Amino acid sequence: MESDFHRLLGTPQAGGILIVSDHASNRVPEDIDLGIDPALLQLHIAIDIGVGAIAEQMVSPGTAAWLGNVSRLVCDYNRKHDVPGMMPEISDGHVIPGNVLTPHQRHARVTRFFEPYHSGLATLLHETPPALILSLHSFTPGLATCDKPRPWQIGILYNEDERAARIAIPWLEAQGFVVGDQEPYSGKLLNASMNRHAEPNGLPYLSIEIRQDLIADAAGQAEWARVMSALSAEVVNRL
Repeated sequence: MESDFHRLLGTPQAGGILIVSDHASNRVPEDIDLGIDPALLQLHIAIDIGVGAIAEQMVSPGTAAWLGNVSRLVCDYNRKHDVPGMMPEISDGHVIPGNVLTPHQRHARVTRFFEPYHSGLATLLHETPPALILSLHSFTPGLATCDKPRPWQIGILYNEDERAARIAIPWLEAQGFVVGDQEPYSGKLLNASMNRHAEPNGLPYLSIEIRQDLIADAAGQAEWARVMSALSAEVVNRL
């Protein structure tokens, strides 16, 4: 199933696993002009590189995926609806002229993308509550606007509900991965989608950040799809 704002892969199952990837696409609808060099749509400011392919490979009986279908520059689903960063005018030093919007234009994007994305996800979670939500993101090894090193291969984020994270972190470390606990940023500061859908409803979740250079090609995506499938199964079995 595909719409202007999302893609649904596989068949959601109560007690299964639901992958949620807010930033899986760099699509810009034809009627929206961001006013940027098209090359920027291949960068982390526009898409979480690699996560869409990982989600596609993970879909199987009992595992479905709810994916954003527009670039985060058009509408960042992992934000509160009333913050400027939902339609950033500047992203990692790059000016986005097409996001200098009037209140009416901003409201139109919220109504077209943000509201149906989140209302649809809320309905899905209510009708087929999963045993685990895997909130899948990727992060760049470095930011143009910050020289702080980012050595982790994978980060685990959480807010108040740490149940899945406390299973996942030691399991990943035991596999030999360099794991960031609340890295490359804290889920207590930025966890909007899971704060909206998982935390208030008592649904266990893992917010995952995979370093983008590890999943930039097909081989890396296949390997990390395998790791994510094994991790998800381990967490569900131990919750």
